[in-house]
Amino acid sequence: MAVQQRRNSKTRKNKRRTHYKLMAPTMVKCPACGEYKLPHRACPKCGAK
Repeated sequence: MAVQQRRNSKTRKNKRRTHYKLMAPTMVKCPACGEYKLPHRACPKCGAK
């Protein structure tokens, strides 16, 4: 098992964690009712694609 020999700095740790972010889901407008929905899924309001 690998054991670190030296302590990582805060900067190095934060550089590694730059990709640990939340991203808002992509939303598209429903062509039938105009409600926002996830792409490639049925509209939760009217059921249209």
